[in-house]
Amino acid sequence: MLSYRHGYHAGNYADVLKHAILLQTLQLMHKKDKPLVYIDTHAGAGGYALSDEFAQKTGEYLEGVAKLWDKTDLPQSLQDYVAAVRHFNEENPDELNFYPGSPAIIDMELGPKDRMVLHELHSTDYVLLDDYFCEDRQVKVIKGDGLKGLIAAVPPLERRALVLVDPSYEIKTDYQDVAETLIKAHKRFATGVFMLWYPVVNRAQTEGMLSRLASSGIKRQLRIEQAIKPDSDEFGMTAAGLWIINPPWKLDEIATELMDYLGKTLGQADGNITVKWEVGE
Repeated sequence: MLSYRHGYHAGNYADVLKHAILLQTLQLMHKKDKPLVYIDTHAGAGGYALSDEFAQKTGEYLEGVAKLWDKTDLPQSLQDYVAAVRHFNEENPDELNFYPGSPAIIDMELGPKDRMVLHELHSTDYVLLDDYFCEDRQVKVIKGDGLKGLIAAVPPLERRALVLVDPSYEIKTDYQDVAETLIKAHKRFATGVFMLWYPVVNRAQTEGMLSRLASSGIKRQLRIEQAIKPDSDEFGMTAAGLWIINPPWKLDEIATELMDYLGKTLGQADGNITVKWEVGE
């Protein structure tokens, strides 16, 4: 259950989508000068060395962030994303040696009155994450089940929150547990911005989870997805996406431009992109 290590996949096309949209979401939320809390249910190790055995074994980052690294025609949203990754490589920002996880991406943009609550259950990644933020008083790192932790964390005192739910989906019950947890969390805190990252390994399984959310009665649900090849019964991820409840104003427009570029740059001949309101007002 706890075998998953994100280092194998750091910086791949799914990370590009997730982190570029996550960064834009936070920036849009910061247009209101009010404190917020970022809650991450599966925070990972904080950052990843692309030279280590995990990243080198798969080379997935070469088909993701590496393809954007030297591009000069990026839309502003992806310029912001690449700038964040360069900042994480601050000792040598011209070389792509390290990749930031979601908490590190958020940390670069965290306001002085904002805070983070990070959950991680994997024992090794928890130690790395806790060490990364050990001197940061704005950050609380919790070793535990992030889905249970999310319910305990909402509603926050700030009454504003950006929540990322990003499990490994190692066990099939994750799909059901994630949907039910989000519905429960929204019931406790209906104004929060909830972002669910999902893979498409088995399309029916993924759509079952998303259909449960769409039929829950919750308003304003946006799908952002990139497929790199047609759905298949063969092993492996064919697409990845974000399902966002209460996205901030104009995120859909930004996502459309961003995803159009990624579809042309990181996609494959049979791939496609989706930016669609699955549930409206």
